[in-house]
Amino acid sequence: MFALLPVPLALFPLSAQAQDLPTAIPPIIATAPDAAGFVPQGWRLEMQAEGDLNGDGRRDLALLLRGDDPALRIAARMCDDPFDTNPRILLVAFAARGGGYRRAVANATLIPRRENPCEMDWIEEGALGIGRGRISLHLQRMMSMGGWAAGTTRFTFRWQADALRLIGWDYSHVARNSGEAAGIGINYLTRRVRTETGRIDSDRGTVRWSTIPRAPLLTIDQIGDGLAFDPDKRIEKLR
Repeated sequence: MFALLPVPLALFPLSAQAQDLPTAIPPIIATAPDAAGFVPQGWRLEMQAEGDLNGDGRRDLALLLRGDDPALRIAARMCDDPFDTNPRILLVAFAARGGGYRRAVANATLIPRRENPCEMDWIEEGALGIGRGRISLHLQRMMSMGGWAAGTTRFTFRWQADALRLIGWDYSHVARNSGEAAGIGINYLTRRVRTETGRIDSDRGTVRWSTIPRAPLLTIDQIGDGLAFDPDKRIEKLR
């Protein structure tokens, strides 16, 4: 019934040493012949997806870029050690008519920097995808020590009015100790909201439907930290 998702506030905050580490995001070039051409020096291509995003029949790119600075892999003395605090960038590039690609989006805030070595990395294989002209990004969180909450957040975007805009947001939460679970799904195109509560060991649950007011679709840069995103405090109201 429920998929796993985000966890509570970290119980083991990042050390003062890690908090002071630099997190500067490098500039991304405007055009490149291929995906590798967009990767700045000292970074690496972590994940990519391909598909037509702007309706021109050509296969565009969605890329996850990850910093590769050894200085940002720090000794944690617990859980994930060494602890990789390198930042990430979500980049979208459109295929050009004559070949190559042009940058359309370079966002460094949706996927936050990790701050707790006991919080498992939220990017897993298959986290990024393109289908039916849309980009989907799944963020999964779970504590290896220090917390019972787990779950996933999913963002769905499409290119509209010269920006990558949010058209779907799905949140699920499971308390692994009690089995209590909850989920929220918002379709920003239909303005319909599904809220579900129940337990992971039961097919029974409570589903409520509601409608949100008509409003402009948010751009990816207006969302900020994807794991802190809580439209109308809906997550807060579940607890």
